[in-house]
Amino acid sequence: MVNEVFSGSEAKMRRAIDAVRKELAGLRTGRANPSLVDHLRIDYYGTPTPLSQLAGISAPEARLLVIHPWDRQTLPLIEKAILKSDLGLHPINDGNAIRLPIPLLTEERRRELTRLVRKRIEEGRVSIRNARRDALDSLREMEKNKEISEDERKRAVERLQKLTDAFILEMEQTGRDKEAELLEV
Repeated sequence: MVNEVFSGSEAKMRRAIDAVRKELAGLRTGRANPSLVDHLRIDYYGTPTPLSQLAGISAPEARLLVIHPWDRQTLPLIEKAILKSDLGLHPINDGNAIRLPIPLLTEERRRELTRLVRKRIEEGRVSIRNARRDALDSLREMEKNKEISEDERKRAVERLQKLTDAFILEMEQTGRDKEAELLEV
């Protein structure tokens, strides 16, 4: 029973880290990365469709993304979706593909993005601590119902704290890596 609590809380903590990593991957760092546009949804025949299902996305240069749609009729739709997004990028449509030049980030924008990264990392830490709190509540409930002893609960709490600390360290390392990427010129 205690192992079930651990596996459940570990899964929640892993999902929290994965969610933060996915969110941080979408931040523009001044370097071309296909994950910048992965989250875009294109209205394709009335259905919001992820861009990755409609086109091949590549980064042939450090500051250029090229989007090759499989259906050329989707070019204007993709272009419109990029313009509407909060990316601040200006697509160049050449009739066969869309080129997205990635401009250099200003110092002010870098600081702003760094603050945003720190905020996202703190939200991730809170998610991890919430998973720990839920697990602690489950352990207390199990002790109250005489399913485990007090000693078992104390050992489980120590083990849970070590697990939480490891995930928080991983979350902080993710944040440091992204900040270093943002501040790199």
